[in-house]
Amino acid sequence: MLAVSDLHVSYGAINALSGVTFRIPKGAIVTLIGGNGAGKTTTLRTISGLLRPKRGTVTFKDEGISNLPAHAIVSRGLCHVPEGRMVFSNLSVEENLAMGAYLQRDRARIAETRAYVFSVFPRLQERLRQVAGTLSGGEQQMLAIGRALMGNPSFLMLDEPSLGIAPRLIATIFEKIVEINRSHGITILLVEQNANLALEVSSYAYVLETGRVVMEGPSDQLKHDPQLRATYLGG
Repeated sequence: MLAVSDLHVSYGAINALSGVTFRIPKGAIVTLIGGNGAGKTTTLRTISGLLRPKRGTVTFKDEGISNLPAHAIVSRGLCHVPEGRMVFSNLSVEENLAMGAYLQRDRARIAETRAYVFSVFPRLQERLRQVAGTLSGGEQQMLAIGRALMGNPSFLMLDEPSLGIAPRLIATIFEKIVEINRSHGITILLVEQNANLALEVSSYAYVLETGRVVMEGPSDQLKHDPQLRATYLGG
């Protein structure tokens, strides 16, 4: 469904990605893991059109999207939930969800999608009139994912969904990520520093270090890899 090939991205003279290549099949949950500065967020930002690659290609559903603007990529069904959630803090929950459906024109489909979002995250319906900036970190993450779902994506990219969330809510968020994948068949690319959690919910993983893929394999196998355990899994 998504193919990233020989991706090179620079910030001025600094190379952030140096030949990143990976493929994601339809219906899978695939994770990118790695330390700070490994290039995970840069990879997602490049796929979603927020950064332009110096070299390499991104192909989504057999169409090259490397040079498309971000809104055109969203309209093709690829949505990005950024690190730090980035909700519109001065707008209500309802208004944030409406922004997620900005490119949608079918009102019946919008209402159906909204009902689905509330079925996944009932708390959003309870907080519908509340200003997003006053929500807890976990509720804001629910809203960020819900806002992305309002765009009717077939492919969802999640950047650090556990960041800044109370531990008791992290498990809930990840249960919902798996539910979204299984109930709606939405393909998911997950970036997550909690490598144990990422490998638990994904079927395949790529390990990034200093802008390169240094390891890949089925998540169940990588969980037991001695090198990976020592570096990312706490032994």
